[in-house]
Amino acid sequence: MYTIAAETPHPIRSLRIVLPGGSGQVGHVLAHYFSERGHRVTVLTRAPYTAQWQTVHWDGEQIGPWTEFLEGADICINLAGRSVNCRHNAANREAIYVSRIRSTRLLGEVISGLSEPPRLWLNASAATIYRRVLDEDGIDLSMDETYELDADEPQAESEEQAARWKERKGFSARVARDWEDEFFRAETPRTRKVALRSAVVMTPTAGSAFGVLSNLVRMSLGGKQGNGRQFVTWIHEADYARAVEFLIEHEELDGPFNLAAPTPLVNQEFMAALRWAWDVPNGLPAPWPAIKLGAMLMQTESELMLQSCRAVPGRLLKAGFEFEFADWVEAAEDLVRRWRSRD
Repeated sequence: MYTIAAETPHPIRSLRIVLPGGSGQVGHVLAHYFSERGHRVTVLTRAPYTAQWQTVHWDGEQIGPWTEFLEGADICINLAGRSVNCRHNAANREAIYVSRIRSTRLLGEVISGLSEPPRLWLNASAATIYRRVLDEDGIDLSMDETYELDADEPQAESEEQAARWKERKGFSARVARDWEDEFFRAETPRTRKVALRSAVVMTPTAGSAFGVLSNLVRMSLGGKQGNGRQFVTWIHEADYARAVEFLIEHEELDGPFNLAAPTPLVNQEFMAALRWAWDVPNGLPAPWPAIKLGAMLMQTESELMLQSCRAVPGRLLKAGFEFEFADWVEAAEDLVRRWRSRD
C-alpha cells in the first residue's frame, strides 16, 4: 500500500533504524522505504501490529524494555505525537502539545544515557513553525530555514482571521517551536540532530490528506477552499523518504530542515491541478462557513485547510538534494495513477 518505486541499489551499509511513533502514515512510508532497501527497521508503537518490519511496544512516557532497541542503533527517527486531525478543543490541544514534548524529552534522556547511542536523531517538526508574513501586495513571503522565528502575531487578511489566530494563540507554530526547543535542548553530544520541518506528506492512501481531498474532487466538491489564496505547502511521499535518506547520508548536515517541495502554491491552483489529475472538470468551492461545518461533522479542524503556509526547502536545495516531484501537477498525476492502480 505504501510502495515507493525502487531506485538504484543503495550505496550505504545496512542500518538499524528505530522509529518511535512510526505507526502512522508517515511512519509507514519511512518504514517501508528503508526496509525495502535492506535496512533493519523497528517501529516503537503503543499498539504493535504485524508488518514486514519489527514492531515493539512503548507508551512514549516511561522508560521500558523498548530502550534496548535504541542501544547500538544507527538512526532514531522520532515521529511520536497525537494526530492533529481532530477537533482542536482544549483537551485535544493539550494532548497534541504534551505528547510531542514529553516523548521528545523522554528520548533525549534515554539517548543521553546509552553506551552506544544512535549517531543520528531525526525529530519530527512542522512547516507551520513559521508565522505568516505578507508582502506589500498581500502575498505570503516564502519562508526558508534562515527566517528568524519569533512569537509575534502573524499578519492576517481580515479581523476574523486575526481573531481565530488569537483564539488558538498561534497553536501550530507554538507547538512546533516548543517541540524543537525540547529536541535541541537534549544533551546528546555523540548524536547528530536534525529537525524535520515537514510539509503535508502526500500519499495515495485512504484517510491521508491526499485521499480526503481526492474524495472531494471526485464528488465535484473540489473547488477552492475559503478564499483560495492560502498557500499549500506539500511534499510527495517519495521525495519525503528520499530527503530523509539524504540527511542520513550527509553527516555534515544538522539543525532544522524544511521537508517541502520547492513550489508551494495557492489553494485555488492546488485544487485545480488535483481536479486535472482526476479528470474532473469542475468543483464547487467551499466557503469558510461550509468548511467549518464540514470540519465539525468530520471531527477535524477547519484551520488544517484554511491556514496558509509557504515554506520552501532552502537548506535541502543548497545541500544538493534534487526533487523527483518538484511540481504539484506532476506529483498529483503520479499519485492519482498509483491510487487507481490499487483499485
